[in-house]
Amino acid sequence: MPSPAVLLALGLPALSLAVPAPQISDPCAKFAGQTFVAPADALACLKSFPFNETLRQNVLTNVDRVFNFYTFEDYYLNSPPPFQQSTTNIRADLARINNTVYETDYDFNKDLYDFTNRLNDGHTRWLPNCYSTFQNLLPAPVVTLEENGVQSVFVAPDSVEFISLLGTEYTSFFDSINFDWQRLAGAQVLAIEGMDPYAYADLIADTQSGNYLDHGVRVNSVFSSYRISGTDFSQRFGDIAGPVFPDKNTLSMKLLLVNTTKAITVEVPYLADYLGAPFTDQASFWVNNCAANNETNGGLEGVARVAKRDSLGRKLARAVIVDTAPKNAVGLPSPFLPTLPPVNGSEGVIKSYILPDKKTGVMFVGSFEPDDFNGFQTDVAATVAAFKEAGVSQLLIDLSNNGGGFVCLGQFLHEYLAGSRIGNPGFQSTSRANPLAQKILKADIARNVSFEVAFYPSQNWAFLNNTEMPASFDYNDPDVTSKINGATYAESQRFLDICTPFAVDMPEEPPFNLQNVAIVGNANCASTCAMFSTLMFEHYKTKMAVFGGKPGETMEFKGMAGNQVLEWTDINLEIELAGLKDDPLAPPDLLVNADFRHNWRTAYSFLNETVPIAYESEPAHFRFPYTKDTYNNPQNLWIFAASQLF
Repeated sequence: MPSPAVLLALGLPALSLAVPAPQISDPCAKFAGQTFVAPADALACLKSFPFNETLRQNVLTNVDRVFNFYTFEDYYLNSPPPFQQSTTNIRADLARINNTVYETDYDFNKDLYDFTNRLNDGHTRWLPNCYSTFQNLLPAPVVTLEENGVQSVFVAPDSVEFISLLGTEYTSFFDSINFDWQRLAGAQVLAIEGMDPYAYADLIADTQSGNYLDHGVRVNSVFSSYRISGTDFSQRFGDIAGPVFPDKNTLSMKLLLVNTTKAITVEVPYLADYLGAPFTDQASFWVNNCAANNETNGGLEGVARVAKRDSLGRKLARAVIVDTAPKNAVGLPSPFLPTLPPVNGSEGVIKSYILPDKKTGVMFVGSFEPDDFNGFQTDVAATVAAFKEAGVSQLLIDLSNNGGGFVCLGQFLHEYLAGSRIGNPGFQSTSRANPLAQKILKADIARNVSFEVAFYPSQNWAFLNNTEMPASFDYNDPDVTSKINGATYAESQRFLDICTPFAVDMPEEPPFNLQNVAIVGNANCASTCAMFSTLMFEHYKTKMAVFGGKPGETMEFKGMAGNQVLEWTDINLEIELAGLKDDPLAPPDLLVNADFRHNWRTAYSFLNETVPIAYESEPAHFRFPYTKDTYNNPQNLWIFAASQLF
């Protein structure tokens, strides 16, 4: 447990925790300084901090009051088809957690994490930095592939090349226990933990994957897949092979190895990758990973380090999920990297190529949250210019594993492809008008809080006629009430984002015939990515193709579509700037190092302006299985997709 000095640093009385008997050995010191750790050892360290009621009440009070800003809360009382699996009573769940007896602080935080994770909204998560310091890695990532017209689960055929990129510190562990992980590559998986492999994928999708309302989309998150991480091609472990908590030591797999006919059952060991802050013992582990610090609560001192701003000085709204499981940004093995020469504008999160047919350009948009906000725009302009110069007439956009990013970059890409003549391309949007939110906006108006430091000020937004709101306008007065699943829901008046002027000259007309634009991916496309793809679909019926998933199961083309996420530090700063930190409705500062993020705005569908796009079911037009040639080979997938979609 933390020392008395550590507790005092947390603002807790040193005597508020019973001091346990001295331990013979420190479970955290056992692996201090090591990158890879036996899961049992990692879990012993995490579970060495006893449950503390003071911390529970602090955390749950914070979570309860932040949930008042959560735009989708009442939908969960009876989530509409096909999202009915994500049905729960949020306040009843919090009450259960408040009344549960826990042995350790880990058990409490894991329960709260699991509850928010199973909301299947990657914008709204309890993320305890203390206990998300590991990623449990299996040297047998799994994929779903079609062979001879039949889809089955396999150990990824490229797993030798992929796992080797973790380095000898990882692979030598398996050598030391005489476990031959390399022979598993490409094996057909007949059962996992005694279950049909697709049934096990369903279980993980239902209990661990989170992030996406649609079950079919979550199933794709279970399997290994390619992506862009940072500015590089990468391969994601998947939720079976790369869970965030080190609570499994092995995974039982019934396999048919390559070139064999007799099935064998193998207990495949996990090895946990430590990704937290350096430490030397239990006390320093807590101080460096678990205790609240200067970054935890943000506040007024955070104004100096606010997020990036647009050309007018506004803070940039973000809509992005946090995918906590695939922390390891392992590169895509070199044999599977595109061999085509990249075109101009491919240095950042966008990678663009011209396919061998010389008429199809590919734009792989890995994220809408680049390091350089304006650079994203110049990269798009450079790419489109290169395509036009080369005579490209068809555009294929890959959104695989795009978790979202800056809202205005999604609108920018849509407008650049559709032409500026369309006007404001965004969705009608609202925020929740709870009593504290109404106080914040009124205080911002009275205090003349600037849109340069806060999101609530009216000048951040435009009326539906696309004129900017004046600083004195209170879009929460009057609020707009409706009934959602029998509950009275109060939201703001509707408004639009203000994203212009952009950093590049916008084409007035579409640079490509919009009938010759198609979008592909694995539907793990969330937030701004989901809004961008929905804009293309709802306005232009853009062809949407999804690869992978469970055979025979319907899948949406997009993941969770929230309109803007606020981290805990963001909403805390909004409250402080409004001078309302002492208001009885305000969430308290956290006493631990954690983040409770939430979806702060709702975007409404163009097809039905009473329904958030998150709940507008929009299945993909085309479903294709992955094959050995396409599951981790973007170039092969693009060539195949172009042959099918154009």
